[in-house]
Amino acid sequence: MKKILAKLFALSLVITSLVITGGCNTEANNSNSDSTLNETIGDVITDINNDINIDTSNEETDTENQDEEITSDNTITITDHLDKEVTVPTEINKIVVGNILPLPSVLTIFFDNAEKIVGMAEGSMKAAENGLLGELYPEILNAETDFIDGSTINIEEVISLNPDIFFYSASEPQVGEQLEQAGIPAVAISVNKWDYNTIETLNNWIDLLSEIFPENNKAEVCRNYSNKVYNMIQEKVETIPDDEREEVFFLFQYTDSNIATSGKLFFGQFWADAIGAKNVAEELTTDNSTTVNMEQIYNWNPSLIFITNFTTAQPDDIYHNTIGTYDWSAIPASENQRVYKMPLGMYRSYTPGVDTPITLMWLAKTAYPDIFTDIDITQETKNYYQEVFGITLTDEQAEKIFTPVSEASAF
Repeated sequence: MKKILAKLFALSLVITSLVITGGCNTEANNSNSDSTLNETIGDVITDINNDINIDTSNEETDTENQDEEITSDNTITITDHLDKEVTVPTEINKIVVGNILPLPSVLTIFFDNAEKIVGMAEGSMKAAENGLLGELYPEILNAETDFIDGSTINIEEVISLNPDIFFYSASEPQVGEQLEQAGIPAVAISVNKWDYNTIETLNNWIDLLSEIFPENNKAEVCRNYSNKVYNMIQEKVETIPDDEREEVFFLFQYTDSNIATSGKLFFGQFWADAIGAKNVAEELTTDNSTTVNMEQIYNWNPSLIFITNFTTAQPDDIYHNTIGTYDWSAIPASENQRVYKMPLGMYRSYTPGVDTPITLMWLAKTAYPDIFTDIDITQETKNYYQEVFGITLTDEQAEKIFTPVSEASAF
């Protein structure tokens, strides 16, 4: 602008000079003077116009930069579990969670309220309705579930929820692409990036959430507690002789036509290793759950069976062969009544979740009761929730975690 004013001032001088000069010239030279005056004024005006255009663009750029600064104050950029940089708002009031079923419970405990969660999958809702989550935080039962069917999302319905952020499974990158195209900040969450290690997975979930919601940062306290529990258990089980280690079978899904378990590449392998037991299906290398038959189970001959909450089956269904035509009576775990339903606290504890450290203690104590006589699982559960999340549980609420109902099944 200063440059333009200077040129305007120079133009006025030129005009004044030419007018004076023109007044001293003869009439014959007046036309030349007029021509010179017009050309000079035209050149200067063109120059000024160019400067105006330049300055205007600079002013626009300055305005854009100012807008970017304002925007950057209201957003942060994080790296999600697909190693993608995602820009999310600093103020998040509405959250939608896709096909990453444990996450709504983790978010709820992270905030100590469920008011921000406006949408989640039906599988998450069933766990909330039949577990402790819906009892402690009934507002989560108001979340919408119709926007998603498995890995298929209805973008229009998601948009109608007006989310500030959407968390989706890292195994479904196409969902993230759909959300990005719709202008919705989408953050990928992984369940297997840490080789199905539930402790490390939970720690990394909390790490990422603490970046997005720094005012609720629980990363250090959660990691310290989880690592303390894990290390304590390792010290107690590391001296168990190989021939005395429990041989565990994880009954992931169970119907009259299907038995599914965990091979080497699923959560059951981590749980077995972490409590000093053997996963009888370790030879199977299918990622995630894998279908097996009774003949394989007879050959493995497990001494201990853990039933997940991804099936309606209960220990009595094994003891009394009430599902399908399967016969478990000759399996040591059934003969000795060592079949147990896994806990259901805020979510199905077979997967990573806020109950992971407690689940690890419960599994260890259940497998080796003589080694872990010092663990009072009810008291440990109450201590954990209070110490890490500032949540006070009653004895009854803590004990409910270890007596899950069949209706909590995801299938």
